[in-house]
Amino acid sequence: MTPRDAVPDALVFGADGLLPVVVQDDETGDVLMLAWMDREAVRRTLTTGRVTYWSRSRQEYWRKGDTSGHRQYVRSVAADCDADTLLVRVIQVGAACHTGTRTCFDGREIAALVGDPDAAE
Repeated sequence: MTPRDAVPDALVFGADGLLPVVVQDDETGDVLMLAWMDREAVRRTLTTGRVTYWSRSRQEYWRKGDTSGHRQYVRSVAADCDADTLLVRVIQVGAACHTGTRTCFDGREIAALVGDPDAAE
């Protein structure tokens, strides 16, 4: 695979040129974060072994860990059935969240009624 053809043509990017990326810890299965990639960020991720994202707020690429030291190493990349979302499994070194927590979802639970699959509808 060459860097030029690394990005599968089947991937579906939104009108803004981005697609969501769910990031999962390869060792624990924990969902670490959700981020965004454009075609170039996907290419960089697929060809370097480190995860690169597109920052919507800063309008620039960022490779996880370059400033924080909390790096992500690619273990696998998969597209969902519509090819408009990626699942990237990583080895996470340090915290995944910019707040310093292991995942972006730690301590942020929202109260919800728990469903019962055995209950009659």
